[in-house]
Amino acid sequence: MTTSKPINNNNNQNSNISGMGMSMLLVLFSQDNKSTITDNPKLTFLSPSKSIFSKAQSTISVCLLLFFTTLLLFTLSTLPNTSHTHKRTSSTFSYTPHQPFALQRMGTLHRRGTKSMSDLLICHVPDDTPLDDFRLFLRLLHRSSLTASSDVVFLFSSPSSSSKFTPIISQENHAFFSLLHLHTRLNSTRCRQHPKSSFDPNCFKQHQHLQKEPFWGPKTKNNLTSSRSHSLSYGSVLSFHASELDPENSLAGFLDRVPLTLRRWACYPMLLGRVRHSFKNVILADVKTLLILKDPLVRVRTRSPDTVLVFSKQEKHGKRMQRIVVSSVLMGGARGVRRLSGTVAVEIVRAVTQHRKRKNPVTESAILSQLVGESEFVLKNKNVDLVASSELIPEAGGSSATSFWDFPMVHRGVSNHDLNYVIRKQMCSSVEDSSVYRDC
Repeated sequence: MTTSKPINNNNNQNSNISGMGMSMLLVLFSQDNKSTITDNPKLTFLSPSKSIFSKAQSTISVCLLLFFTTLLLFTLSTLPNTSHTHKRTSSTFSYTPHQPFALQRMGTLHRRGTKSMSDLLICHVPDDTPLDDFRLFLRLLHRSSLTASSDVVFLFSSPSSSSKFTPIISQENHAFFSLLHLHTRLNSTRCRQHPKSSFDPNCFKQHQHLQKEPFWGPKTKNNLTSSRSHSLSYGSVLSFHASELDPENSLAGFLDRVPLTLRRWACYPMLLGRVRHSFKNVILADVKTLLILKDPLVRVRTRSPDTVLVFSKQEKHGKRMQRIVVSSVLMGGARGVRRLSGTVAVEIVRAVTQHRKRKNPVTESAILSQLVGESEFVLKNKNVDLVASSELIPEAGGSSATSFWDFPMVHRGVSNHDLNYVIRKQMCSSVEDSSVYRDC
């Protein structure tokens, strides 16, 4: 115990009592713990006099009373400050809540859907995707009917790439909610869609029966949620970066630089393997080159779970035309897509090994084209029914956007530089829609 400094006579009585109280409390604690005080019973301040003992008891009582009173006042004085700080923080960051994990402490859940969906859209986002192109892809996706029955997963190459595009995801989620509730409220009064708006809120109406809770994010206590609590139906929006699904960068030992267009095939088996019993159909899409305008899964919903549909186009190689598979989109049953993704990853390694001396670049389009030609041999043991569709995905070109609104998907094309402006201008021609989007 350290020696206390002499008490100044100018100090008030409370200071003397507090100092004495602290000294006496130390004595009591030492006695309970059997310290040196109990080992030395002859202490000078313990007098056998009853009067001194009585005064000591009174002093201890006063000190304890002051101690607990001070503690109570301190606690009560901090409560209003904490509440005020919480209110101020909530008002400042009202639209930036903590985003939970999407799946098993991986990924980020940007929007929790209303129920468990049957379909899954996985969109890989190359690093060189322009921000305006990403925003347009997401906005058109929200306006399509696909998100009424599908969850949306964005795959980024790295955490830094994810942080670059995440603000756009939040902004477009907010715009979608505003647009959906605005049109729902207007349709309830006039019972018809605005003639200049291409957005139809009726496809987001939920059927009146019990639904399972969304697959992604933290689970609630109840496994079933009633659709009466949500009159609308929309899927979840989440994202992963490649190092979460492919932490070892499986293709790095075979390639000096592994672009996301190739690495994604090593990520799909991990993701689809963990959700294998939760989704029926899957779409793999490239955000940079593709735009989704409607629900394209109508082509595969009636097929077997092992069917995978790919699209092809004619390209000139040398002096002859050759049909190659388009790698920007493929779709089919979840089981078939999962098995195909594992096969493509193996074929990429094989192609890199064979072409290392030739120094020819390995493309996923060439890998898929080879699998289509050899599907009877390569995929027979994999139980994958690979179907090459002769349907062409049109390229969006020219100065008019009305030519491709009837298609479920379009390619951006290499020569169309004003596509974003044309589509945004048409969406902003609606008075209701222009009030939702800030860039109108």
